[in-house]
Amino acid sequence: MTSDPLLLTGEVDAATDRLLRTVAAFDAADVAAASPLPGWTRGHVLAHLARNADGFVNLLTAARTGEPIPMYASAEARATDIEAGAGRAPADLLDDLRRSAERFAAAVDAMPVEAWAATVQTRRGPWPAATLVWGRLREVEVHHVDLAAGYRPGDWPDAFAQRLLHEVATGLADDPEAPAMVLRFDGVRHEIVVGEPAGAPTITGAAPELAAWLIGRSAGEVLSVTPDGPLPTPPGWI
Repeated sequence: MTSDPLLLTGEVDAATDRLLRTVAAFDAADVAAASPLPGWTRGHVLAHLARNADGFVNLLTAARTGEPIPMYASAEARATDIEAGAGRAPADLLDDLRRSAERFAAAVDAMPVEAWAATVQTRRGPWPAATLVWGRLREVEVHHVDLAAGYRPGDWPDAFAQRLLHEVATGLADDPEAPAMVLRFDGVRHEIVVGEPAGAPTITGAAPELAAWLIGRSAGEVLSVTPDGPLPTPPGWI
């Protein structure tokens, strides 16, 4: 696993290519169909992904120039843009997604080395600019699953799944609402402990399935619990 933004760009490119191939097969009924995200069609997910790329372009530009450029003009503008874009024809959604991804890639290429040390203001508070490429990769991979079009957590590359799992589990360690649990990867001895391990259940499974369950993209049907019993209920993810 790496957090180097320049090393992650290849992963973003590959994830984007996989996403574009999925979307290229959509017809009008496909994009109008409901996604697993409440109140959103697949068209909403695609419009969000395009505007998210442009939002990251804004943050990269802020890091590069020192200008206080927000990710989105406002929360209301973000919601309006997604709603306005969701009902477009499949070809228009695909073109928007491709072009916005190209703008993101160009903004990454334009970053001088020193700009990655800047801090930018995201919707969820300040982020180091060096984490923006990871942020985009996470958006592409997770929302590809949200299209419910055959791409599943098990299709995530191992490095991505393990990093996502570690990120989410680290966040849970600081969340007083998170249940205590021990997360164990299938086939390895590595464990991640959340909360007090004494008496906590051990949840075992592949890294992608553990991560998907923690972020609400899976009910955890393929995970095992020791001692026998129900899975804990993780708090809501971002």
